[in-house]
Amino acid sequence: MFEALDTLGISCGRALARPSLLVTLFFFAAGFLPAPAAAQSGTPIVAARTWPAPDYTRITLESQEALKYSVLSLKDPERLVVDLEDIEVTEALSGLTEKISANDPYIKSMRIGRYKPGVVRLVFDLKSEIKPQVFTLAPVGDYGHRLVVDVYPLEPPDPLLVFLDKLQAQGEDGAVPPAVDGKGRAPAGRAAPRRPDAARLVIVVLDPGHGGEDPGALGRRGTHEKNVTLAIAQKLKARIDKEPNMRAVLTREGDYYLPLQTRVEKAQRVRADLFVSIHADAFIRPHARGASVFALSEKGATSAAASWLANRENAADLIGGVNLQGKDRYLKMTLADLSLTAQINDSLKAGRAVLAELGGINDLHKADVEQAGFAVLKAPDIPSILVETAFISNPDEELRLRSTAYQNKVAEAIFNGIKRYFTKNPPLARDRIALNQR
Repeated sequence: MFEALDTLGISCGRALARPSLLVTLFFFAAGFLPAPAAAQSGTPIVAARTWPAPDYTRITLESQEALKYSVLSLKDPERLVVDLEDIEVTEALSGLTEKISANDPYIKSMRIGRYKPGVVRLVFDLKSEIKPQVFTLAPVGDYGHRLVVDVYPLEPPDPLLVFLDKLQAQGEDGAVPPAVDGKGRAPAGRAAPRRPDAARLVIVVLDPGHGGEDPGALGRRGTHEKNVTLAIAQKLKARIDKEPNMRAVLTREGDYYLPLQTRVEKAQRVRADLFVSIHADAFIRPHARGASVFALSEKGATSAAASWLANRENAADLIGGVNLQGKDRYLKMTLADLSLTAQINDSLKAGRAVLAELGGINDLHKADVEQAGFAVLKAPDIPSILVETAFISNPDEELRLRSTAYQNKVAEAIFNGIKRYFTKNPPLARDRIALNQR
């Protein structure tokens, strides 16, 4: 029955919203009758969103009640099928077909049709074989119930190889770090680049907070934190990339969500010398203002505000949407049996250098680097800081954060702090690190 539906190749979103003779003929040709209007009522889909990204594409369906679903993969050609039970086909759902971009890395197109009474079928035509994850999220924040369809490639893009390819495309292969694994071996199919002829490349990973389903904090004028953090991170990357022997890597390059652990793992995979997470958060009082810098703490937060902020940031996975049916997302980020003393000490040095520069362009919320248990700062081998550029909940600071000129000032200040830190604390030679890992 489904194959008949699929053979027709009809995108049924608009047809379902406006029943016609075409729809009737479609159902007869597919081998079943259209359900009567009463039977077609059910849980309405109130919103449907798509978030294409290099790592994966996410489809999110939001409803007032939890959705019942089943998943099926088909081959020749590659398709992903999601059956939804007892739902109402709303304009939000039918409009999803038009939201699939031709530039989507993994999804070619999609169709929607009523498979049988009480069941609506979503068919995703794929560009290649995929590894899907489909799961539900309970209501949180401004969201109701969500059904998430994550389309992952069989072989996820390797951040290190992507970084190396970009460097080699720019003719900089003489200064790249050795592409080795934890035992000093080159990745399969790739030869390790030759030793640098000059000072070795310093790699800074920039992490624009939030993204995609997680907008972050919201200013009174409607400014989303996720957009501000990405804009500042992009400007900071451009500034770092102009510096000889320094290059920056973004954890995300567009409007999509990455789990906190994935952000840390990307930094570890490219063997970052410094990790900088960029934010513009809100506080419970709108008059809170100023820039802040945070490092990790093993012993608890240095203030109640730092603890509150860390808890808020660590909840980003609940809002952004992480599949909790899989392994514990913090399993690899546990502090047990890890000595983080050196990492925290280096993080505090980097944090102080950045905070001093930020004090030249904005008030400081606190004069010292604060500490709390931020999950995104828990890479034991990489100095890591979280920068709160300003409070988006403060009306005056929201206006500044929306300004390209101020974003450039923030990027320049953070860059100057990073450069000051590395001037006083040059990173170890790559060869020495590789030898220690053999």
